[in-house]
Amino acid sequence: MNTAKIVEKAKSSSFYLWMLNQGLSRMIPFNKPHGFKVLEVKDDALKTFVPYKRKNFNHIRGIHACALATLSEFTTGFLMISRLDPKKYRIIMQRLEMDYHYQAKMHAVGNFTLTDEWMEKEIYEPLKTKDSTVVICEVKIEDVEGNHLTTGKVHWQVKSWDKVKTKV
Repeated sequence: MNTAKIVEKAKSSSFYLWMLNQGLSRMIPFNKPHGFKVLEVKDDALKTFVPYKRKNFNHIRGIHACALATLSEFTTGFLMISRLDPKKYRIIMQRLEMDYHYQAKMHAVGNFTLTDEWMEKEIYEPLKTKDSTVVICEVKIEDVEGNHLTTGKVHWQVKSWDKVKTKV
């Protein structure tokens, strides 16, 4: 079964959500030690999780800034890829901006939403006249008590594969 079908089924099935998380830990081995999980998949939203555990700690036993930044990249990138046809579009992270508001001393959850209207305005329309476009995806991470930990702004370059040049 391909990933797109598993993602679709994970929207309504806890078994397929578990299966999706198992597959993601194998497909993105860099993220596996962090214990990132997808908690909820919707057509236009994604909720992700980073556990409060030793491998994610900084020197003062909070979740490390880089783990929170990586969760921001993962959350926005995963939803972008699941919404865009990967056979038509290539996405590459151009820049990552993080604002840290509160120390992460417990499990944390990232939330990101991507509407059809936003996709049309920010991606599809610009790509009708340009080779590529850069979109800014804002993701908020909160701890399980609702404290706003971070705001991440992930800048993704979106380009049609037929515009991608791989040779100099």
